[in-house]
Amino acid sequence: MPDILASTFSSSHARVQQAPKGNRPEFAFIGRSNVGKSSLINMLTGRKELARTSGTPGKTQLINYFLINEAWYLTDLPGYGYAKRSKKTRAKWESRTEGYFLTREQMLCAFVLVDANVPPQQIDLEFINWLGEYGVPFVIAFTKTDRKKSRDGGSVEAFKEKLLETWEELPPIFITSANNGTGREEILTFIEDTLKEVPWPFMQVK
Repeated sequence: MPDILASTFSSSHARVQQAPKGNRPEFAFIGRSNVGKSSLINMLTGRKELARTSGTPGKTQLINYFLINEAWYLTDLPGYGYAKRSKKTRAKWESRTEGYFLTREQMLCAFVLVDANVPPQQIDLEFINWLGEYGVPFVIAFTKTDRKKSRDGGSVEAFKEKLLETWEELPPIFITSANNGTGREEILTFIEDTLKEVPWPFMQVK
């Protein structure tokens, strides 16, 4: 089984132009505020406090970089859709996120996190469609699947059906739980397989 042997916080940046230079590939994690992103990152890395978790939605405000196995970056992006933030702040986060996906060539794949305990949310669907419109590679990771509301899989299936209204086929989908480790092996295997397909170095330092 592929594993994460070393994981360290690298840096935080307000703008994508400040992000680490070099040719290390990246996997970005993003989702609606309070989707459990930090908890999932900590589960994947086996570090309880690598990414800061909070009961307050919208806590991640910067682009956070974690260096994994001295080989690739796990990028933690600000959550979207937190209504209690000002319009100006939300617009700034959205601009930062869009700039990241449209200019960061090292980004091999985005993990879009979706809460498995709620009905399909329009903001998730719109964001996924935006990624598709701009040809950004992505997968979907359903979170919190250990909770009672998600155990029948109804919300997951409903989300898939909604996607198929606009997509001819579904992207890769992962079922995860930060509490019991569900999905860890599958996600790490996917990342390892993706890295194997990339020529090394796959880009030159600019």
